[in-house]
Amino acid sequence: MEVIAENGVGRTTHRAVAARAGLPLGATTYYFPTLDDLIAAGLRHATDQLRTDLDEWAQRLAAAPDMPAELTDLTREYLADRQQVRIEYELCVTAARDAALRPIAETWMDGLPEILAPAVGSDAARDICALLDGIILRALVMESDLDAPGLTRAIRRLIPAEAP
Repeated sequence: MEVIAENGVGRTTHRAVAARAGLPLGATTYYFPTLDDLIAAGLRHATDQLRTDLDEWAQRLAAAPDMPAELTDLTREYLADRQQVRIEYELCVTAARDAALRPIAETWMDGLPEILAPAVGSDAARDICALLDGIILRALVMESDLDAPGLTRAIRRLIPAEAP
């Protein structure tokens, strides 16, 4: 995962992963015969980690007296580990080019809308997630901090007055 974050999926090799892990090259090719197998394993690992994180998000959002503010706090905390965020976004981009990886990425990308939909409706949940994706991607590319008050205001604007 560290090699993918540092080099990108396109420049990730069995050799680089083996070197980072301090293993002989044969060890990585034994468990992951193709580079696609290695990348898919990385995406599955990232998905499992994100599912665990989303479970925590669901609990915190359900208990929050102010869902938009809590969602902003969760986003800030998520962005604190930029390397992990880069890994996850890198793997999503790879899944956009590789149909075999799409089901894994779809599971990943549907998680937050499923959490938000009961509270705000499915349309607002989708819109909020699109906003978060854009904000997170911008923070990664621009190496900028999160504008927490601005994000909270934007989330509030996306929640319909008649939200469930």
